[in-house]
Amino acid sequence: MILSKLKTIVLSVSVTIIAASLISFPRESFEASIRGLNMWWEIVFPSLLPFFIISEMLIGFGVVKFIGVMLEPLMRPLFKVPGVGGFVWAMGMASGQPAGAKFTSRLRQEGQLTQIEAERLVSFTNSSNPLFIFSAVAVGFFNNPKIGLLLAAAHYLGNICVGVIMRFYGKETPEESEEDRKKFKIRTALSALHQTRIKDNRPIGKLLGDAVNSSIQTLLMIGGFIILFSVINRLLYELHITAILAKSIELLLSTLSFPDMLSIPFISGVFEITLGSQLISDVKDATLLQQVVITSFILAFSGFSIQAQVASILAQTDIRFKPFFIARILQGIFASFFALLLWKPLYIRFTSNEQPSNAWPVFGDGSLSNHYYSQMVEFGPMITIFSLFIYILILFARLKKS
Repeated sequence: MILSKLKTIVLSVSVTIIAASLISFPRESFEASIRGLNMWWEIVFPSLLPFFIISEMLIGFGVVKFIGVMLEPLMRPLFKVPGVGGFVWAMGMASGQPAGAKFTSRLRQEGQLTQIEAERLVSFTNSSNPLFIFSAVAVGFFNNPKIGLLLAAAHYLGNICVGVIMRFYGKETPEESEEDRKKFKIRTALSALHQTRIKDNRPIGKLLGDAVNSSIQTLLMIGGFIILFSVINRLLYELHITAILAKSIELLLSTLSFPDMLSIPFISGVFEITLGSQLISDVKDATLLQQVVITSFILAFSGFSIQAQVASILAQTDIRFKPFFIARILQGIFASFFALLLWKPLYIRFTSNEQPSNAWPVFGDGSLSNHYYSQMVEFGPMITIFSLFIYILILFARLKKS
């Protein structure tokens, strides 16, 4: 009872301070809000929307069930999750955060995952997509495309390690019998695909409309969190709370022989990874290795902004947030370790070899990933506005029918 009242007081005081800060720093709050909005409608919305819509349709048509049956022999022994976890893992890696939580929650609602399996799965299927790591962080912030490979390798290896560790989380999942293992064949997978499609008897038009509706609702929620935490991060800086929190980090950094100047960027990254990564790249007193190690932790931890998005998505199911949060800390540690371990083989040796003049610069300034990122920034707002217009039309048509 006392803890409940204390929680109420803390939340009330926090919201009051934020409201007062918004009034005290209107220009700074507006600038931070615009920054969050630009990030959402230029990059996040247009890059995630296709994945969300297609995944909803793949689930409805039974393709995910088919993939699950085929990947069961891989995912079950390695991570103790059903084969459908392979689909979530791949889609989460390709589309970025918080897609893994969205797909996991959807499969939990479909009954294809138990609560424990969903909590295991969501812990390692939320990751930054390669486009963000290579283009935004490596090229955009560090102006060094060659560290993209190191950051990506550390990030995804950390994900795998978290998945292997989380297989021991919760009660043991019943092992499949030899008879069950024999069922993992193409015929069984095709049968599962057909039965799932028959069970979900929505017409294609209805299925597509539901997919668009659900996806855009999720992305609107994500946009709200991005803007909110962009403003909160700026207000914490203006109120010197970031500097106060950074003092506690300076001791840890000094123990690791890292410069104190990384403390404020680190705290900023704990709240929002994009701003944190940018500030880390601007610290001139730190070596590139130190910047990469801290950035790897920030990318893996995901920031409270993304974690709040995940918490909101998971709240629609019985999936608990605590295992996900612990997994983020573990992945941050693993990613930092791998960045340090792979520094020489993936960066020093890679940069020491001169690139042939006729080679295509895969991760260079003219790379395909950087070109795609630039195109997203240029045409992203138009895609967002057009999608929202379609969303309004679908809502209007459904309201008219009802």
